[in-house]
Amino acid sequence: MISSRAGFAMAILTLSACGATGPGPHGPTPTRGFLMGFSAFPPRPDQAIAVAALQLWSRRADVAIVHEELPWTRLLAGETPDAILAPEKDGLIDFYRGKGFKLVFIADATDGLGREREAPQLRLAGRSIAEPAVQRLYRDWIMAFVRRYRPEYVGLAAETNLIRLLAAPPVYQAVVAVANASAADLTALASPPRLFVSVQVETAWGRLGEARAYRGVEQDFVDFPFVHLLGLSSYPYFGWDDPDQLPGDYYSRLLGGRSLPVMVVEGSWASESAAGFQSTPATQVRYLRRQANLLGAISTVAWISLAPTDIDAAAFSSDLEAAIRPFSRLGVLTIDLAPKPSLAVWDSLFAVPKP
Repeated sequence: MISSRAGFAMAILTLSACGATGPGPHGPTPTRGFLMGFSAFPPRPDQAIAVAALQLWSRRADVAIVHEELPWTRLLAGETPDAILAPEKDGLIDFYRGKGFKLVFIADATDGLGREREAPQLRLAGRSIAEPAVQRLYRDWIMAFVRRYRPEYVGLAAETNLIRLLAAPPVYQAVVAVANASAADLTALASPPRLFVSVQVETAWGRLGEARAYRGVEQDFVDFPFVHLLGLSSYPYFGWDDPDQLPGDYYSRLLGGRSLPVMVVEGSWASESAAGFQSTPATQVRYLRRQANLLGAISTVAWISLAPTDIDAAAFSSDLEAAIRPFSRLGVLTIDLAPKPSLAVWDSLFAVPKP
């Protein structure tokens, strides 16, 4: 989730990476074709630093995302979605709306740190997303969130191609069933949101696992025919050594010739090495520049990173620390909220007005 501050001309960046231009008093005026934003995930489980981080990143965003697994323990115990949402999300969503942010919501049906597994709270309860009663709770949660907060964009499942690759077939089929049922629920509303699922880009390119052959996401378009856009989850440092190696059709190829827009809903490039990959702050800077060019070349709704700050993995439980660590250096701010070199790139892009 500073070397870039020297020698990185905003004019060059914006003209090459930010999409459309409009007339200005002295020629074309660069414009940014996509929204930019983050989630409220904090660097550590501490309310004070979470609020401070929110204040910092909200100055450089025009979209926010809520992307979480469901509170299954409480739902299974009979608590209503609104009783859970009101104290936990009302203040946050009010803050976002007060800033004029667009809102993206993604319901995560499986374990976000291990797509081969059911959601942690479901596992603990001995339950499964394959159960009709659990699917009913999933649909009710999504509907309650949409009615309460009116998000402009709703993701009904996350990293569906990776779930299909790794999870047991009944789990994947349950995700397909509940996502399509939820889509029918939302489409029946008087003012439905724009619907999508997200796919894992490196999986589509065959860079996760042993295949190393392009797989694509055609099955996802078959299984989730309701999508208005394609959500992208991309952590390319797991499959590529350098951002400049990413093909020019890194995202567009997944569309298979369709005219759908895309939305990056999670991902970035780590600024430090960890098990299985090598990286530096300068590499992360190159990634943001490359990402801007890739997204500027296609119809992109938004570029969202879940992590505005680095994450203090050791501050979480021991069973989560190892899983979090490869994702713990994705921010444009450090754990202590100091600017990283990549922040200047992000700010340069965000400073370009939208049309």
